[in-house]
Amino acid sequence: MNEVVFVGTSDAFGAGGRRQSAILVRGPRGTLLMDCGATTNTGLAELGIDRNEIETILISHFHGDHFGGVPLFLLAAFYEDQRRQPLSIVGPPGVEARVRDLAHAMGHGFDDHPWPFPVTFHEVTTGTEQEIGPAQISAFETQHQIEANPHGYRVNVGGASIAYSGDTGWFEGLPDRIAGVDLFACECTLFDRKLDFHLSLDEISAHRAQMDVGRLVLTHLGTEMSRHRDEIEFETADDGLVIGL
Repeated sequence: MNEVVFVGTSDAFGAGGRRQSAILVRGPRGTLLMDCGATTNTGLAELGIDRNEIETILISHFHGDHFGGVPLFLLAAFYEDQRRQPLSIVGPPGVEARVRDLAHAMGHGFDDHPWPFPVTFHEVTTGTEQEIGPAQISAFETQHQIEANPHGYRVNVGGASIAYSGDTGWFEGLPDRIAGVDLFACECTLFDRKLDFHLSLDEISAHRAQMDVGRLVLTHLGTEMSRHRDEIEFETADDGLVIGL
């Protein structure tokens, strides 16, 4: 069975005491991790998920709460897991340089590291579709801070389709990008609209009728969203939420 596990569901600041962005997708051909915030190792450990299960890490954009955990994942794979199977790291153009620079800045550079397992990097560009690891992945541009090279994704595994917004504000093409998916994991950082580069509950409510998706789950919740989540009509994700597809 295809399965989605929300490992981390907070904004960048750990709102509601939750972990930063990470969503695990299990399919018949393997396991994919969408985003890997700095708290991801803690989340995987708490949920009893073996890092060795993950063969592909898919990064939506280059903000720390979405890819800051990649160097720490690699470090743990080397020292703790004694990993031997290949790992693919997939993301927007420049993903390899960004991960290497981040690892170096964190004091865990691996430019000359003799990895005992193959680490490969793959770039995905908007408007393209690629089969990488256990999934068919297509990328689309989102409305977020451009210097982070923001991408959203459609991921197909075992006949199930999942859309992931990454970080984004509302843009008119969003309904077309997600149309027909079984599950849309949609960021909802804000309760009221305040920013052009993050979605709010007001905007999602206003545009819900345009979203032709099987199931809509809100994630990346900020402080006000966390406080009001029991009062709203939409499903919201907590760390550890499991959805079968």
